Amino acid sequence: MAINYTVQSEVVDITSDTPSVDDAYLVDTNVWYWLTYPKATSHTPSQISDYPGYLNRALGASAKIYHSGLTLAELSHIIEKTELEIYARKFCSNIRITTKEFRHNHTGQRGRVVSEVEAAWVQVASLAEPLTITIDSPMATAALNRLQAEKVDGYDLFILESMRSHGVVQIITDDGDFSTVPGIRVFTANRGVIQSARAQGRLVIR
Repeated sequence: MAINYTVQSEVVDITSDTPSVDDAYLVDTNVWYWLTYPKATSHTPSQISDYPGYLNRALGASAKIYHSGLTLAELSHIIEKTELEIYARKFCSNIRITTKEFRHNHTGQRGRVVSEVEAAWVQVASLAEPLTITIDSPMATAALNRLQAEKVDGYDLFILESMRSHGVVQIITDDGDFSTVPGIRVFTANRGVIQSARAQGRLVIR
């Protein structure tokens, strides 16, 4: 079923956009996953090519690139999930292995997961500056207020608050939820988001 996004952000199609030295972007976890993890899976072939390609062009243009510390939590979760799927397909096609079983009962595989996460994070940290965030009571209150108005998940609430506190308004992401957030500019190759933005007059051509 197609997702009905009510687009509140500005949206830029990265397949036809050229980054510049004046740009500053937060890069979302899904983009780091496709760029830094060689065994990354995707729903569409363009995710594997379009996002790393655009990020590399942004780096080549000397744009400012940022990451969130929360990305490490998300990235480690996605990589562990992918490693489990790979292992299950190869060795346990007739048995369902839970994430906790994989984590605790398959010691050698745990080492592989840790190595992959560490290798990915070294790349993230070398390519981007962190947007620091302190998750205290005022930050939690701001996130809860945002939750009432914007259709994003818990991680994204704090990522958006870190962007706000640092004055960063541009994000490279495949996550269509960000398109529902006013006051930011979403750089994406997500065709559903781009089509919705075009229909709603929110698509920006730079």
